Amino acid sequence: MKPWEKNIRRVVPYVPGDQPKGDRLIKLNTNENPYPPAPGVERALREMETDGLRKYPDPAASALTGALADYYGVGQEQVFVGVGSDDVIGMAFLTFFNSEKPILFPDVTYSFYPVWADLFHIPYRTPALDEGFRIRKEDYFQENGGIIFPNPNAPTGLEMELEEIEEIIRHNQDVVVMIDEAYIDFGGRSALPLLEKYENLLIIQTFSKSRSMAGMRIGYAIGHPDLIGALHDVKYSYNSYTMNTPSLVLGAEAVKDEAYFKETLNKIIKTREETKVWMRELGFHFPDSKTNFLFASHERIPAEVIFEALKKEQIYVRYFKKPRLDNSLRITIGTDQEMAALRCFLQKMVR
Repeated sequence: MKPWEKNIRRVVPYVPGDQPKGDRLIKLNTNENPYPPAPGVERALREMETDGLRKYPDPAASALTGALADYYGVGQEQVFVGVGSDDVIGMAFLTFFNSEKPILFPDVTYSFYPVWADLFHIPYRTPALDEGFRIRKEDYFQENGGIIFPNPNAPTGLEMELEEIEEIIRHNQDVVVMIDEAYIDFGGRSALPLLEKYENLLIIQTFSKSRSMAGMRIGYAIGHPDLIGALHDVKYSYNSYTMNTPSLVLGAEAVKDEAYFKETLNKIIKTREETKVWMRELGFHFPDSKTNFLFASHERIPAEVIFEALKKEQIYVRYFKKPRLDNSLRITIGTDQEMAALRCFLQKMVR
């Protein structure tokens, strides 16, 4: 080891899904929305003045936070935005999880949580999901330094009832409780109404899934003004200009077109429910997803075998070679045409 290497921080990084290239591939591995962003986004992109790109963006991100505040009926001082929900959650870990007590999140969940915890030297515990891949609320009634979990959970796709979420918050009013709602728009019930009752609750959402803007990297948090103020203090101590000008402008436009937003969501939900039917007919099992993906295993064929066979056909799904996950595939809901191609191949494979 070279002398300077002893001072390098060693972490096991998060591994994102493959981003394969090609014209003929079917990409169902990273839960992107298969439909384009709202028409107003394209229009605003064409009309954007390049002179604005030579100037620093608004550090307060006022156009975007204002649009989100109007949409959700909250005060602008209750909204924080960042470079994707990953940036927002990472900032929230750094801001709120500073106790010597361990934070809590499920053992099967978004795999970035332990990475942030290790990076920021935050102790943590991972209560196990039950046999049906559900969170047991009682596991979160223990002493802790903070809580985070996705709802619906990933990669399982299961939603936790709002009443159970409130029980967790009610038992933990001495710490910050974060609900990662990346997939909430695909049929779940948001915990946003609970913000009126609990000052320690932070809701995190993203433009990457339901709003078709993964490439723009926009995430946001909604919570009590004191929580949002603390997030801003940390942000301005780290990088005051986290959001670029195009993201601020185009993000605000995306929020304005609710009709298009609902239309694309309904398309995905309809395709998801139809996919559940034919996948069950082919011998697949999966939790009842409230997201834009299914977490599926086959009754006979190992998940890794299916994954490799699909890859050869240029159909990409997500495979996690980890305990409890290694016989399931996470399959993003694509267009009807993409799902028809997937169905055609699987029919031949499992017959």
